[in-house]
Amino acid sequence: MMKHEQLETGGASTSKVPVRVGSNKGVSLMDLILRILAVVGTLASSISMGTTEQTLPFFTRFVRFNAQYDDFPSFRLFVIVNAIVCAYLVLTIPLSIVHIIRSAERGTRILLVILDTVMLGLLTSGASAATSMVYLAHNGNNSANWLAVCQQYKSFCRRASGSLIGSYGAIVVFILLILLAAIALSRQRKHTILI
Repeated sequence: MMKHEQLETGGASTSKVPVRVGSNKGVSLMDLILRILAVVGTLASSISMGTTEQTLPFFTRFVRFNAQYDDFPSFRLFVIVNAIVCAYLVLTIPLSIVHIIRSAERGTRILLVILDTVMLGLLTSGASAATSMVYLAHNGNNSANWLAVCQQYKSFCRRASGSLIGSYGAIVVFILLILLAAIALSRQRKHTILI
């Protein structure tokens, strides 16, 4: 959509031509789809990690070793962070729908970029903390005499490792959301060229 406006200034004529005032409906639709995907990823990660536990029998059936996600503070942080980010994404879906209907909204896009960046940092910290624990569970640490526990707790380690996938997928989605918002905001900006 190009507009041309002629201005008379003294003896010379100048023109103001907005370079691009495009519709952001496609970008807004992609934003909505990515938010729904991130909701699924963070919800699945939170549920998967929150239900992770395994019980191993010892020599007798009365003595058992039990491993649960809440035995590890990093895993608890991971579940809480994914739940917070999931709730945030659900709350921002209506704003994303508003952006499809009214693609010229600028203030709410800027607000979403700021909040998305905060949530990206929060999700990255939770996923990183859980990843370090999963790494230690798989490999141990010889310097600290920490043994790898995944040889005994195979199911626990598999579920904990699998729950990281949805969270890292949501991190990628947040990066894409921030880039899409930047594209939408740059399209809304009115550049004028004086001819």
